[in-house]
Amino acid sequence: MKSAPIRLLLVLALVLCTAFVAACGSEDEESSGGSASATPAQKKIKVAMVTDIGGLNDRSFNALAYKGLQRAKADLGADIRVVTSKSNADYVPNLSSLARQKYDLVIAVGFLMADATDKVARNFPQTNFAIVDFPQAGLKSKPANVQGLLFKENEAGYLAGYMAALFVKQKGGEQVISTVGGQKIPPVDAYIAGYQAGAKKANPEIKTLNGYSQDFVDQAKCKELALNQIEEGSQVIFQVAGGCGLGALDAAKEKNLQGIGVDADQAYLGSHILTSALKKIDNAVLQVVKEVQGDQFKKGTDTVFDAKSGGVGLGKVSTEGEAFSAEVAKIQEQISGGEISDIPSEVGK
Repeated sequence: MKSAPIRLLLVLALVLCTAFVAACGSEDEESSGGSASATPAQKKIKVAMVTDIGGLNDRSFNALAYKGLQRAKADLGADIRVVTSKSNADYVPNLSSLARQKYDLVIAVGFLMADATDKVARNFPQTNFAIVDFPQAGLKSKPANVQGLLFKENEAGYLAGYMAALFVKQKGGEQVISTVGGQKIPPVDAYIAGYQAGAKKANPEIKTLNGYSQDFVDQAKCKELALNQIEEGSQVIFQVAGGCGLGALDAAKEKNLQGIGVDADQAYLGSHILTSALKKIDNAVLQVVKEVQGDQFKKGTDTVFDAKSGGVGLGKVSTEGEAFSAEVAKIQEQISGGEISDIPSEVGK
């Protein structure tokens, strides 16, 4: 008589066990089958950036790189840190300190940091490094743990110069435009060379002036250069000097002339900004962080951002420049399509 209840209990236990196994099995299938609401957890990484001497308040080059780092935090959940450099002597210790702290990626912002990046990357071969505006193959020891983030500044400069020349041609008066560079380094000269070439293509009668402040910080130096160029007839001043270049744009505003921003969209400075030559450093920084997070870091190579990829271009166009937007857009399409490919990147003597 006691065996019946026991058999009943065994059957009930077997049913419950089977139901439990089935439930577990269905849950596994749902998670592995890619449920619409299921998203894989992102790999947590630490990313740091070292600015060049321009600092975060340059409102163009370094500020744009930092914007990319902030996007990496917001979009990818990365832990981030930025270290500012007060002088060239800070580059090696700043980069080394971050490498010792075992950051997954250390980003050197700027051509001026090439030697420091080369030295530190050799000393910390297990750390991933990226450098903005300098090719990995151009580093002295060609460290295999570095990726170069490069831009076709000459393409953006060409577009800006084309618009500037059309504006001056329509306005009349002295057919003169100018550039105020910081230091004479390849990324700066690529902008200037492209600007001059685009201007002369749009208006063969144009005269181009150029000068270097030898500084990326002191706005007074760039303003003085711009004022000198204005005295020589310049109607549009293109600044290629980071924070220093804000002084050149201020000179344009003061004299009721047109200015062109650099790297970031500097239309916020006022209606005197005809447009800006963009270099989308923030996108490049976000992309390289994604690569590290996905274990796809392209070490020992360079990634080039150009007009075709959307890595360079023009920013907002002022009311003064709107009349030329359609024509300049066609030129951009020709650059992206390869029809215009002989844009110089070196300033002629």
